[in-house]
Amino acid sequence: MHPYPQLYSAHASGGAAGDVALESSGLSALTTAPPAEFDGPGDRWSPGTLLVGAVADCIVLGFRAVARASRFDWNSLECGVDGTLERLEGASRFTRITVQATLRVLAGTDHDRAVKLLEKAERRLEPTVISG
Repeated sequence: MHPYPQLYSAHASGGAAGDVALESSGLSALTTAPPAEFDGPGDRWSPGTLLVGAVADCIVLGFRAVARASRFDWNSLECGVDGTLERLEGASRFTRITVQATLRVLAGTDHDRAVKLLEKAERRLEPTVISG
């Protein structure tokens, strides 16, 4: 891993209407649009879905790193994230992000250790561990 601080960059471009192209050096471009709630088509990634998707992705990747460092064997981690967008003081703001994670482990795995490692990866998880 590279030392901190780390810099991540992205560039968005779009016109008065239509899709927005989201790019970052060396990566495939994404096409985004407003969500249906903002009169968009509802069939593309929007800023809100990108945000909650990034949170879910960070949790899975973070757990992967914690489990590897702890020499912990596991099968899969499913992570659902919901974000609540509200209008406060004249601006749209995410006021709550809720995470639901389900970790699948090998039969006989120490469940307490699994939960502790999940919590280490993300302190605000409500983890569920399923054996088998």
